[in-house]
Amino acid sequence: MRILVSGASVAGPVLAYWLTRNGFSVTVVERAPGPRRTGGHAVDLFRPALDISARMGVLPRIAERATGTNRLTVHPEGSRHPVRADLSKIFDDASGRHAEIMRDDLSEIYHEATRDDVEYLFGDSVTAVSPDGEVTFERAAPRRFDLVVGADGLHSRVRRLVFGEESRLGSFIGACFGVLTLPNASGLDRELVMHVGVGRTAGLYGARHIQDARALFLFRSEREPEGDHHDVGRQKELLRGAFTGLHPQVDRWLDELDRTPAFYFDSITQLRMDTWSRGRVTLVGDAGYCPGAVVGGSTSLAVVGAYVLAGELARAGGDHRRAFPAYEREMAEHVRGSRAVALSAAGTLLPTSRLGVWGLAQGARLISALPTGPGRALLRLTTRSARFHDSVTVDDYPLPAAPGGRKGLTSAPGSGPGTD
Repeated sequence: MRILVSGASVAGPVLAYWLTRNGFSVTVVERAPGPRRTGGHAVDLFRPALDISARMGVLPRIAERATGTNRLTVHPEGSRHPVRADLSKIFDDASGRHAEIMRDDLSEIYHEATRDDVEYLFGDSVTAVSPDGEVTFERAAPRRFDLVVGADGLHSRVRRLVFGEESRLGSFIGACFGVLTLPNASGLDRELVMHVGVGRTAGLYGARHIQDARALFLFRSEREPEGDHHDVGRQKELLRGAFTGLHPQVDRWLDELDRTPAFYFDSITQLRMDTWSRGRVTLVGDAGYCPGAVVGGSTSLAVVGAYVLAGELARAGGDHRRAFPAYEREMAEHVRGSRAVALSAAGTLLPTSRLGVWGLAQGARLISALPTGPGRALLRLTTRSARFHDSVTVDDYPLPAAPGGRKGLTSAPGSGPGTD
């Protein structure tokens, strides 16, 4: 059975891994010319995603590449006295199992776990999908697949082709974010520095295995930014307008916008679809049920969703008419919970008043300072995201005795497995 997966970031390779081990023949198409090596921004993996990664045999690699951020310094706007907190204690007490890792590092790890068994077509993308599984590409010749899975993120091309325009399916939650790469001039080592104001938060962090640093910007916006989400110039203008004057240190971060080698900007949008499947096509991860980038635990949700989809397809013997509804039923509660967590997290990270700014800083100080017992009691009230994602449970789908594999498929010239 031939399955096409569009997207090679996180959900795509995880799905491909489990599908091949259940005997399916998988092709992954990715519009980027190869596996991304820029590092991306830091993402969280919670217990269920780490358990799935352990079953894939990649947990040691994830631990190796984990950022190890364990100190937090918060500068409330207008205050000369920063607040410092033990971030490792917060995560250790709030989450039974947790790892923070750069997104592109995670993508690379999952890709390397699959490249020997999966056909990868880099530098290409889907342009049309017919009801009978005929797929056309920008570069490669048309092919017919039994099933097609969109794992190509919030701005999924597969979703647009099959379900319609994103504007009809998304719900803007009133915030935007940006990430840029800049020199680690401060020599940050396992520390996150945050500047928090009313309706805006900026942070800078470094990772122990990379030389540069990442600046993350979150801000409230009454309206979703208009225009093409590829209009980088406009996005940088919006970021400058939202953060200039917050603090001289933040202004210096903004000075790097015209020199940064890597920049990303987007609105924080929740997808709210009645179904993620139509005919032979289904969606996984942010392409189907993005709870809100940065604030919704979408990376862990994508890993879980990919594992569940593969498990249900194996359980149904490849019959998508049974597998797709089962997959949606299994994931529905997780998706609803992630949406609620995202709204709560956005409210916490983007205070609406001076009192809220002060409360965020003092909450970090108090949690870090309290002894373990009282600290854990307070954390149960304040770390909803970690608690929810740790509580997610999935079926223990049986692991086949041997992998499936590529079954003789060949890659387009210059775009096969191992193309770096």
